[in-house]
Amino acid sequence: MTQPRKALALSAALLAIGIMGHALWIPAKAGLGQELLERAWTRQQLQQTAVKPWPWADTSPVGVLEIPRLGLRQLVLEGSSDRNLAWGPTVLGKLSVQDPIVSGHRDTHFRQLADLVPGDRLLLTDRHGIRSYRVAWLDIVDSRRQELVFASGQRRLTLVTCYPFEAQQAGGPLRLVVTALPEQTATDYSPARASHRDTLSVTTR
Repeated sequence: MTQPRKALALSAALLAIGIMGHALWIPAKAGLGQELLERAWTRQQLQQTAVKPWPWADTSPVGVLEIPRLGLRQLVLEGSSDRNLAWGPTVLGKLSVQDPIVSGHRDTHFRQLADLVPGDRLLLTDRHGIRSYRVAWLDIVDSRRQELVFASGQRRLTLVTCYPFEAQQAGGPLRLVVTALPEQTATDYSPARASHRDTLSVTTR
């Protein structure tokens, strides 16, 4: 093999290793983040004050999202930014409001949402206690042509993640939007319920 070909082969090998390393680092970072957040959450419960999960963090855990049937348990972070999303699901605004919106990456923390079905139970824990919900509807929204309008004042929990789950590239236009209603009121999970449009409005851009 000539010297230029050797250099080209070496460059290709290094690029492949770099791509593989990046692909492995993303789930590793997600898993490590949840472990550190779990420790911070435990200390936070004892101290009754915000605890940073790592020294340079500009966020802290504000709650726990659980889906018992799927065995999912995720610490939810304050501050809906791309940087925070790499470490865990984030809440838009405050988790303590009556209509929290939680988002997460489809290929790490929210990948199990692919198996979610209407009627599944969701538990949301924050400093005020535990709230129980049932999944009412799942909507697929194209962000290029549609926008979501959430009616304020409606008691519900909304989960948002990218879609489809098996997509090869991140950042696509589709979103899975899960609407869960308080367990004591979510007795009918039919998508045809008229109140669905009061909870989630999809309008054409």
